[in-house]
Amino acid sequence: MSQRTSADSGPLFLFVCTGNFYRSRHAEALFNWHARRTGHPARAFSRGLLTSLVADEPTLISRDTEKRLGELGIPLELTGAAPTQLRREDLERAHRTIALKRDEHYAMMLQSHPEWADRIDYWTVHDIDFAQPTEALPQIEGRILELMKELTGQAGA
Repeated sequence: MSQRTSADSGPLFLFVCTGNFYRSRHAEALFNWHARRTGHPARAFSRGLLTSLVADEPTLISRDTEKRLGELGIPLELTGAAPTQLRREDLERAHRTIALKRDEHYAMMLQSHPEWADRIDYWTVHDIDFAQPTEALPQIEGRILELMKELTGQAGA
């Protein structure tokens, strides 16, 4: 879901992680699935700050992400086709940008997009080096559910 059409009128959310291979792709697909299921006009896309790190991976999406989305019944078509590098244009078109881990991504944002580093939101979802997918992916799922409740006016419900 990397391109919007004139029919897209809802807010656009951007999820950012390092490689756009694992966490941000899970957040994107999950968000789009919930939005579609509830009829909310918001949509999401995802990008990476350093996609060169996953350039040699044998797959275009983390096997852990693919497996978990399958377990949840969420089609892969709800996430981008391949890891995509974050560009200024992505930040400009998003209504809200969320990087998946402040400790990891703030410095990268300062280096690549310093004017945006303090204008985006940050979560704390560890990468594979600090948390297993069985911990990190459900954490993303919980954050997405909170975000959807916020969008639909059900926060605190």
